[in-house]
Amino acid sequence: MTELLDKREYKKEQLKRLLLRIHRGEDVNKLKEEFRRVLSGISPLEIPLIEQELVKEGISAKDIAKMCDLHVELFREAVKGTDELEERDLPDGHPLKTLYQENKEIMKDSEMLNLYARTLTTTKDERMREEILGVLEEIVGNLRKVGFTHYNREEMLTFPYIERRGLTAIATVLWTKHDEIRFMIKHMAGLLRKRDKMQWSEFIERFKEKAGEASFALSDMVFRENNIYYPTLKALLTEGEWKAVRMQEDEIGFYKVDPPAWDLGESVKPLHPWEIDPELSVEQLLGLPKEVQQALKGQPLEFDKSLLKREGDVDLGTGYLSVEELKAIFEALPVDITFIDKDDRVRFFSPGERIFDRTMSVLGRPVQLCHPPKSVHIVNKILKAFREGRKKEAAFWLRLGPKYVYIRYLPVFGRDGNYLGTLEITMDIEPYKRIEGEKRLLDWRD
Repeated sequence: MTELLDKREYKKEQLKRLLLRIHRGEDVNKLKEEFRRVLSGISPLEIPLIEQELVKEGISAKDIAKMCDLHVELFREAVKGTDELEERDLPDGHPLKTLYQENKEIMKDSEMLNLYARTLTTTKDERMREEILGVLEEIVGNLRKVGFTHYNREEMLTFPYIERRGLTAIATVLWTKHDEIRFMIKHMAGLLRKRDKMQWSEFIERFKEKAGEASFALSDMVFRENNIYYPTLKALLTEGEWKAVRMQEDEIGFYKVDPPAWDLGESVKPLHPWEIDPELSVEQLLGLPKEVQQALKGQPLEFDKSLLKREGDVDLGTGYLSVEELKAIFEALPVDITFIDKDDRVRFFSPGERIFDRTMSVLGRPVQLCHPPKSVHIVNKILKAFREGRKKEAAFWLRLGPKYVYIRYLPVFGRDGNYLGTLEITMDIEPYKRIEGEKRLLDWRD
């Protein structure tokens, strides 16, 4: 027994020396093999204790956080799965490759979260505690972005494709898990903010527990995605569908990766969910992961064959509506909208909410004649600045009896950059000014 303990201590000292060599600037890649040999005999649970000793020897917690990347990578190599092989088959910039790459970063951060939360519980020095807490705040702050980027892209851009094909249960389960993880990370951020209002022993025990739960949930999600969800996407989505996904990804953003452009050329048309044939071929079904195939046995898929664009619909660029639907929408809007065309004539006003009087007789009238003579010069000044592209908005607000009226003028330009006219938006903001706090639940009484 004594001999075994001596060997473990020896390997711990070896690991400490290797970490110190990295700290002094030696090439990490050249030390990988030595790291691998040492780590083969050390439990991951011992790493925080070693790192704590390094902190005591003068290495900052931030430096250790950087070094943590290497031992996380080496631990991952020991359990390398099909995700690595799947990723290698994909070109740079492919949305699926980006998801795999993000999961590597998520795995690193989740493991670092657990490591540093455990290290914190055994650290006695006040200065070291504050430094480690700073690292934990950074890690938790980063992990909150997972929900806004990685998970959000999956939910908004990839779920619609599998839902269209009848695999709604997969999307529902994953989204539920995503929200659970979002809540866990938000809770940890709250604990960090409130730590000064708690007993230290209570805080570190609660934080260690929550960090462990979140770390496990994040790692479990990476496993689910890499081994079940991503192979499902790879089996089902065509290049056209992936092209459509890539075209929209930048609007949401990424987690710690910066994927390059992925150009398939004009020959590949982007396909949105409503444009695909939702029925699955035998080849596609056989290409699904075994877990998915098993789940589908005895459950006939309900393909979503609804048509988005109907005969007579108006193409609005971000959707299709009938004229009747358009009229009803404008009538329901809680704002007063008026459009003035490039010739300064009133072209349209919405039929619903009314702040100022509008009658059909105003249509076609020069906007200058719709205002008192004393304010026409202001109207012309605004329109001239809009037409020349010097200003992007003009806003006014005033009291009108019980109403607090907000008026906003916005220039409207076509795809070619030509000025099309000006939009006037008017609304009573008095009810909104009274809103406080949050309302997340429906309070209807049936």
